[in-house]
Amino acid sequence: MALILVTGASSGIGYTTATTLAEDGHDVVVHARTPARVTAPAGGGRWAGVVTGDLAETGEIPGLARQANAFGRFDTVIHNAGTMHTPEAATVNLVAPYLLTALMDKPSRLIYLSSSMHRGGSTSLAQFADGTASYSDSKLWVTTLAMAVSARWETTTSHAVRPGLSVTGAWGSRP
Repeated sequence: MALILVTGASSGIGYTTATTLAEDGHDVVVHARTPARVTAPAGGGRWAGVVTGDLAETGEIPGLARQANAFGRFDTVIHNAGTMHTPEAATVNLVAPYLLTALMDKPSRLIYLSSSMHRGGSTSLAQFADGTASYSDSKLWVTTLAMAVSARWETTTSHAVRPGLSVTGAWGSRP
C-alpha cells in the first residue's frame, strides 16, 4: 500500500480523505496545526504518523518538511490545508504547498486542492506582495503551481483538484 501525507487532516475534507485512505489500507501520515487538533481516524483505525506545524507561519514549514521526510519518500502528498482568510490565504494555500514541495523528498504524486473560485483570481502578484491576496487569487496560483510541477518533474504526477463546495473549517473562524 502507499505512504500518503495529507495536510490539514484534523477536520473537513482532509480528515475524511485521510480516514478513507487509512481504511483502504494505506499508510497515512496526517498533518495538523498542533498535536491537540489530531483525533483518531474514524472506524478505529490508526495513522501511520502525525506531523504538526502552522502553515500560516512560514518559519514552521521547514520543520514540518523535516518531520515528513523522517517517514521516508511519500508515494503521494495531498496538499489539502487551506483557509479563506486574508492575509493567511496566500501563505497557507500557496506558499506552504510550494515550500513543502520544494523541501520534501520528491513523491510519485502531488495533489493540490484548488477551487472553482480560482476563476476569479488575479494573475498579478501585487496582492501577494502587499498582503491582500484573496482566496480566489491563492487558488489560481496553487493551480498554476500544480501545472508547473507537472511540466517540470517528469517522474511526478501533479494534479490540481476542485472538490466542490464543502462547508469546512476553512469557512469558519480559526481556532
